[in-house]
Amino acid sequence: MLAPRARVLGQVETQRVVLHDEADPLRLASGRTLAPVEVAYETYGVLSPAADNAVVVCHALTGDAHAAGHHGDPARPGWWDTLIGPGKPVDTDRFFVVCSNLLGGCQGTTGPSSTDPATGHPYGLDFPLLHMGDLVAVHRRLLARLGVERPVAAIGGSLGGMQVLQWAVEHPGELHAAVMIGASSRLTAQNIAFSAVAREAIVRDPGFLGGQYYGDGGGPKAGLSVARMMAHITYLSEQALAEKFGRRLQGRGEDVAPVPRFGVDFAVESYLAHQGESFLNRFDANTYLYLTRVMDYFDPFTDPAGAARVAAAGTRSLVLSFDSDWRFDTAHSMRIVRNLEHAGAPVTFREIASPWGHDSFLLEIPDYHATVRAFLGRAADERAGRVGG
Repeated sequence: MLAPRARVLGQVETQRVVLHDEADPLRLASGRTLAPVEVAYETYGVLSPAADNAVVVCHALTGDAHAAGHHGDPARPGWWDTLIGPGKPVDTDRFFVVCSNLLGGCQGTTGPSSTDPATGHPYGLDFPLLHMGDLVAVHRRLLARLGVERPVAAIGGSLGGMQVLQWAVEHPGELHAAVMIGASSRLTAQNIAFSAVAREAIVRDPGFLGGQYYGDGGGPKAGLSVARMMAHITYLSEQALAEKFGRRLQGRGEDVAPVPRFGVDFAVESYLAHQGESFLNRFDANTYLYLTRVMDYFDPFTDPAGAARVAAAGTRSLVLSFDSDWRFDTAHSMRIVRNLEHAGAPVTFREIASPWGHDSFLLEIPDYHATVRAFLGRAADERAGRVGG
């Protein structure tokens, strides 16, 4: 069957809401409380009268609430506009889609750059350390505010998929379906090492100032830029880098004999420098520290009953990996699948062929999109009672 023809979602707006205040603070997994907690979010599509058509999008490390549509410039769509919209795999003609900026974020949701009411200054490193469950708690609170008790599904790639897994394990039965793409249930030593070096680049920058660099126009710009550059290498496969850049020099072909020098000379160097520089305009270094640390400690299957709860609740899972992803390779996805299958939870797994590495989850890859479309369509039909559960 042919996929429905996708149309343009159009202009959308980021909204903000205070979900917790001093009279009702957010209690974190650490035991600390946090208030106020403001959240930036976007919605696409229309919530059904029965509030039974919601799909929650959980963003990855450097994402935000702006997942689809545009804010006035159609040439600058949301980060998952390939997947979300009318006629797309997350079909806004059918689903009410919610995406919010994460707790600890820097794009409108309370995080280290927010004002600490106790001091009147940005939290910086006084912001509490977070657990994956804290991120999910804020998602759940937002849904309750929007009148949604049980979403059709939650979907996310990378850190987004980790949030989805935490949700399914910690709150069994709330999600009819869970979609985890290029995700992990436990980082390897290599994964932690990459993040550790990135954090060191930030905190060793003289502009870091112990995390209190706000307001002076400075900050750890060099460190954050290097952290982004290094991370970006891990998001792409060797094949993707070779096809996109090869050994080309700036403004010259590969057959031109280079004159050795320091500085940005190769095309790939220029690309990484651009990635690092543009990142400074939209991301906070402290948020980078906090969210990477959440990922380091994530290990939901240390609770032996976690997967069993997913099975007992009947939550259906789709786990996808990409064959060229070496940051969270297929072994990471298979660990999720094995734990769920061993407990008897219904789970579908597929490895998608793609040359683009970890960032494949952001791209329009036909097999990937067809798989997500079919899974979400069946989940919605099951939820509506049109097919057997």
